[in-house]
Amino acid sequence: MGASDRIYYICVTVIAAAALLVVLYPMYFIVIASFSNSNMVNQGMVVLLPKGVNFYGYRKILERSDLWLGYRNTLIYTVFGTLLNLAVTLPAAYVLAQNRFRARRVIMTLFVITMYFGGGMVPTYMLVKTLKLTNTPFVMMIMGAVSVYNLIITRTFFESSIPKELQEAAQLDGCSHFRYFSSIVLPLSKAVISVITLYYAVGHWNDFFTALLYLNNDEYQPLQTVLRNILISNQAMAGTTGAGEGSYAQQYADQIKFAVIIVSTVPVLCIYPFIQKYFEKGVMIGAVKG
Repeated sequence: MGASDRIYYICVTVIAAAALLVVLYPMYFIVIASFSNSNMVNQGMVVLLPKGVNFYGYRKILERSDLWLGYRNTLIYTVFGTLLNLAVTLPAAYVLAQNRFRARRVIMTLFVITMYFGGGMVPTYMLVKTLKLTNTPFVMMIMGAVSVYNLIITRTFFESSIPKELQEAAQLDGCSHFRYFSSIVLPLSKAVISVITLYYAVGHWNDFFTALLYLNNDEYQPLQTVLRNILISNQAMAGTTGAGEGSYAQQYADQIKFAVIIVSTVPVLCIYPFIQKYFEKGVMIGAVKG
């Protein structure tokens, strides 16, 4: 390895390390600030290590029964909503990847149009209300059943990564489209399935706007809405005490903001490492070969 190569690798390593620090430190700061003294955090005294450690914010959040109800609801919406997404997206992408399907370009064009034009909030609400889906848990799973972006990624994967000769050989052996799709295409598509599963699951996990529009019953509220209500109530509590930033109520309100972020993001962060290799492969296939 020559001197120029060493200099190049050193520069790349330094740039990558700096980028990692820029991305990683804010998350690290939120973690340590969530159980540090809020006065010290506001004064800039908490930089690398937590100070004035206490878990009062976490205790106040975790002792609320509505939080666990929201967790349960969000898990249900995420699991069953993602299964519905996959059940619709994968077959649709497979059909649109078939060259012999003459209407595929017209149908794909109609899908793409929906990315730029929509009915609007009021007509959509009227439609959902007419279908009697308002104030039901099903609206959290049915709304957005198909993401056109994920559909395009999946269709591109099927077109570029599944050999056409494989389908021809399967058909010569008497394999139907359904058997070929379930027994051959899906097992060979773990990468793209992992990618769109993560996209759909994160979307369901973070979805609160749908609940704000269509859910009135507290029993069906997802986690994000519950956490939002906790933040609003505690900010109101801190504002009505008439005290400044050093007050106990303000400290609690400041600390709980960071604790809420951790509570809402940790489950997704725990799942991501297990599908990271499939995620990277699927994204590269959709980007390079698309």
